[in-house]
Amino acid sequence: MPLTAPTTPPGLPTSLDYPEVPVGSILAAGAARWGDRTAFAQDGRSLTFTETYRAACRFANALIERGIGRGDVVALHLPNCLAFPIAYYGTLMAGATFSPTNPLLPPDDLAFQLADCEAAAVVTFGPVAGALASVADRIPAKFAVVVAPAGDLLDDQVEFEAFHAGQPETRPEVAIDVHDDLAHLAYTGGTTGRSKGVRLTHRNVLVNTLQHSCWGSGSVPALDADGEITIDQIGSEEEWPSRLGTGVAINLTPWFHAMGIIGGMNAAVIGGTTTVLHARFDPAAYIADAERLRVTGLGGAPALFAALLATPSFHTADLSSVRSIGSGAAPMNHAMINALRERFPGVVVAEGYGLTEATMGAVISPTYRSGTRKVGSVGVPIFDTEVKVVPAEGGEDPVPAGERGEVCLRGPQIMQGYRNRPEETAAALVDGWLHTGDIGILDEDGYLSIVDRKKDMLLYKGYNVFPRELEELLITMPGVAAAAVVGRPDTEVGELPVAFVVPRGDLDADELMAAINEKVVPYKRLREIHVVEQIPVSAAGKVLKRQLRDQLSS
Repeated sequence: MPLTAPTTPPGLPTSLDYPEVPVGSILAAGAARWGDRTAFAQDGRSLTFTETYRAACRFANALIERGIGRGDVVALHLPNCLAFPIAYYGTLMAGATFSPTNPLLPPDDLAFQLADCEAAAVVTFGPVAGALASVADRIPAKFAVVVAPAGDLLDDQVEFEAFHAGQPETRPEVAIDVHDDLAHLAYTGGTTGRSKGVRLTHRNVLVNTLQHSCWGSGSVPALDADGEITIDQIGSEEEWPSRLGTGVAINLTPWFHAMGIIGGMNAAVIGGTTTVLHARFDPAAYIADAERLRVTGLGGAPALFAALLATPSFHTADLSSVRSIGSGAAPMNHAMINALRERFPGVVVAEGYGLTEATMGAVISPTYRSGTRKVGSVGVPIFDTEVKVVPAEGGEDPVPAGERGEVCLRGPQIMQGYRNRPEETAAALVDGWLHTGDIGILDEDGYLSIVDRKKDMLLYKGYNVFPRELEELLITMPGVAAAAVVGRPDTEVGELPVAFVVPRGDLDADELMAAINEKVVPYKRLREIHVVEQIPVSAAGKVLKRQLRDQLSS
């Protein structure tokens, strides 16, 4: 049987009531509730919640004046910066659809994505505006807005502040169908192949924001006096020490990624959290700011926590203000979780699991103090979400508890489908169930563990080999800082397990391979170890195994 959450957070209902309002309502309520509290800060500049809302309204009205509105796509080709929330909420308030675009995409990939989503306008950033200009003849955008000094603009570009200066600071009246109108047209990470456009309605985005923020804070959805969406914190301070309107976080998770836009922006706005942006990850600077700002939460991908744990000041800084730690985008290894628990005794370390096709999140560890968190598990289904594990080879009937299979999800946050890809949509969505392509195990208590990607699974002489199992072993070995395992095609046996390893000090690859192979059955044994300076990861912290496979074939 598919499983919903085996335990409900104490004092909260088993199911939430999701008001039918558009995503822009999140910022409207945030401005009314949190007002002059700092919403976003970067490099000595900041925006209050009220200032963010007023600027977003101006941006929305500027888009409408340029003929951009309902049914149009606005691509944000931006890193995390103060302009991002203004452009994001402004796009949605105008009735247009937000399409996040990694600012570091190579020109051909950038042209593909902007053409595929049919972007009517693009908001870009000075240092990468040239890449956008280089593909201008291959994309349908009518104009580009650039976050840069006016003198750095090309003839057909307009500066960001000038674009919306003088516009009304009131929200435009736009009719939005929350069930049908797209809020996000987000693209998959492309770690295994060409990115696909994921169609997410206002309902999808609002629901997942509420699922995440209510689960994390012990709250329930509510409408304020103006009918805008907010949350009421009904959970006790003993269970959820962080209180609404008091949080401070440093955010490095890209807002062009699902975890960033839902967890790092929307949930922060609805919860009144001050978000401090760092342009790049400098572990020492991050730790110094975390101490100075008295941050209440640490969040990001496992790569962030690995770097922090390897930095001496992380173990001596006064980080007693931290109340919660959250990780996503990729599974943490067991050693890392245990190290964080030792560094922050009594602080909840919660992992979550999701994917772009689920808006962001579907499974999360209990975030309340008395909850049971199992090392190696990403948790239990979030509100109103079902999980089942089916045979990896195909089929819809769940496998018994404790057995591996493909993870399937069902809930109100699941996508409407892929843009212009009916066959792939039909394969991914079966009777409302999203086939994730991830291999997982549901235990008897309903806790999910992610074992591997279905596409990463290797076949050796007909046996399934899961790279994550080998990676977990490698990372526990002395001298190994990071590891990733992929398959090398072989005509006789199918695929051979091959490891890429980043050393910590001296490392003998042959000795390491022998030590690992003593611990596994013969068909799982590593055949090669490549010692490398770094393992390629996406901006969201996911290992780019496609690049590793390409290295083997080159």
